[in-house]
Amino acid sequence: MANGVSIDRMAEEIMKGLTEYADLATEDVKKAVKKAGTAVRKDIEANAPKDTGKYAKLWTVKTTRETANSLEVTVHSRNRYQLAHLLEHGHAKRGGGRVSAKPHIAAAEQAGTRQLEKEIQKALEG
Repeated sequence: MANGVSIDRMAEEIMKGLTEYADLATEDVKKAVKKAGTAVRKDIEANAPKDTGKYAKLWTVKTTRETANSLEVTVHSRNRYQLAHLLEHGHAKRGGGRVSAKPHIAAAEQAGTRQLEKEIQKALEG
């Protein structure tokens, strides 16, 4: 037998149900964001130009901002951030000429975005 709710309490019960769903969905989305951030970091590490290997090892995921309803993470190089731009886009040499670009960040970002969208869709459908 179904639980009866008076007309006066209907809006309250609907809001209660929506709040519970939003709380569950928020946790799933936060997990998906963390997972995507880690995947981007691993992808950059795997595809980064390797001379000594130090550059690839310095990538990390940092929680930039977190509220009750959102999470923002940043994937960055801890102390070689200047080098990241030069490697990704290429640069001019001191004596003339150019160093060719070695793109490795943009592809990882695009793959991470696609993964995040799939994870969120899967979490909200399931």
